[in-house]
Amino acid sequence: MKALFDISGKTAIVTGGSSGIGAMIARGFVENGVKTYISARKEGPLMATAKELSEYGTCIPIQADLSTVEGIENFVSQVSEREDHIDILINNAGANWVVPIDDFPENGWDKVMTINIKSMFFMTQKCLPLLRKNGTQEDPARIVNIASIHGFDNPGMPAYAYSASKSGVIHLTKHLATDLAKDKINVNAIAPGFFPSNMTKAAVDNDEIYKMAVAQIPRGRAGEPEDIAGTAIFLTSRAGAWVDGHTIVLDGGAIA
Repeated sequence: MKALFDISGKTAIVTGGSSGIGAMIARGFVENGVKTYISARKEGPLMATAKELSEYGTCIPIQADLSTVEGIENFVSQVSEREDHIDILINNAGANWVVPIDDFPENGWDKVMTINIKSMFFMTQKCLPLLRKNGTQEDPARIVNIASIHGFDNPGMPAYAYSASKSGVIHLTKHLATDLAKDKINVNAIAPGFFPSNMTKAAVDNDEIYKMAVAQIPRGRAGEPEDIAGTAIFLTSRAGAWVDGHTIVLDGGAIA
């Protein structure tokens, strides 16, 4: 049982891998011997992150706009030209829109729903041929969807589309897990709490707001890269091979 958390030699995709939680997971994978493809819409930050992570192992950047099925198909086609299978798909790309309910715009709702839930479904769909190739009963292929603790609660801000979409991610995870188990593919989700990222930049950069946010967390600190990377490694290693259809809340006790 010494190799329970060994993921070396696997191949992974991490969407939204240029920053925040995606980059944290990608680094955890790369440092542990996983060939890791990262995607992002903006080429500059993507290439910078890939260059940084390549110091620790194999990190391959592919610029992609995953807001359309065409963009997803183009991205998966580029991966398929290089790989005959993938072992891990991390559906992390996400968006937020915070506007009071009386002014919340249709385009904001549509953007968040498209990136957070529609694109997650179609990325999964288009990756299925690659995911089906290498999974076994003992070590299935893995999909990990990044949800949020705000899929369970009121986020305390007018992020209506975000919380609704993340709730959808949690249910979609269950639905996909039960349907894809026969293909030797496990589907789980992680619901992060407060982690420093572009999405929480306003809170991280404001000392007063940051202290208030941390004060609501029983563990008394924000999430760190090791926390999210470690959870992703657990779910994608032999140790997590019988975990299927679940959402792990990773929040230092905040929801509790």
